[in-house]
Amino acid sequence: MAMIYCNECGKEISDKADKCPHCGCPVFKNTEMQNQIQKSKEGKISGLSITALVFSILGCTFFIGVILAIIDLCIKDGRKKTCSIISLVISGVWLFLAIGLQSSSDDSKTNSNNNVLENVQENNNAQDSKKEFLIGEVAEYKDVKITVINYEESMGNDWGKPSEGNVFIFPEIEITNNSNKEISVSSIMSFECYIDDYKADFNSDAFMAISTEDGKQQLDGSIAPGKKLKGVLGIEAPNDWKTIEIYYKDNVWLSSNFSFKIIK
Repeated sequence: MAMIYCNECGKEISDKADKCPHCGCPVFKNTEMQNQIQKSKEGKISGLSITALVFSILGCTFFIGVILAIIDLCIKDGRKKTCSIISLVISGVWLFLAIGLQSSSDDSKTNSNNNVLENVQENNNAQDSKKEFLIGEVAEYKDVKITVINYEESMGNDWGKPSEGNVFIFPEIEITNNSNKEISVSSIMSFECYIDDYKADFNSDAFMAISTEDGKQQLDGSIAPGKKLKGVLGIEAPNDWKTIEIYYKDNVWLSSNFSFKIIK
């Protein structure tokens, strides 16, 4: 059985058929007629090829153009496939551009994320490099924050007085525990104090004076996760003191070198 072409629709049909199964047109089986049909087909551009080209040019539907072009190229009907080939080329260009834009977008997001990380790292480094904090500034180390809120000077009372030429200093401190463990604070054991670079001990008479006079509490106790503790330290200093440095050395802050400076 040989294949011939329908003189109406141009599709391949069996030479045994009396009419085209596609369009119903009677079949002319003579060789001359078939040659004429073949020549007329070879001079025409496939309609499917043109459709594929249109979809490819539109850009957003180029993938449909690719499918139609491939189908058209697989059909052996003697029609010109130029538009299908052009459609595949245009679709390839669209695909290349899409990949380039996606890559550019990914690079932009990566750079943006890197910039954010760099800024966070810079902030962390700035916090880590800062070792000295003044009144009102917050020092944070391993999820524990400490702030020296303010300080008071006092000449004491009947319950406690400083030595002649000295004065009591009461720094008020707030500690916030943002860690997941309970921490303990002792006003005497957890802090070191230096007055004008000289080591100074915390004074029990000062604690007696502040607790009876102003009702403030010493900075002592346990702090549960997510909770705070506020209290005062009692220091005896010369009347002409200039600076006081306080170090917190307890629990998670044992390895820290942060100091809190009070300037008169």
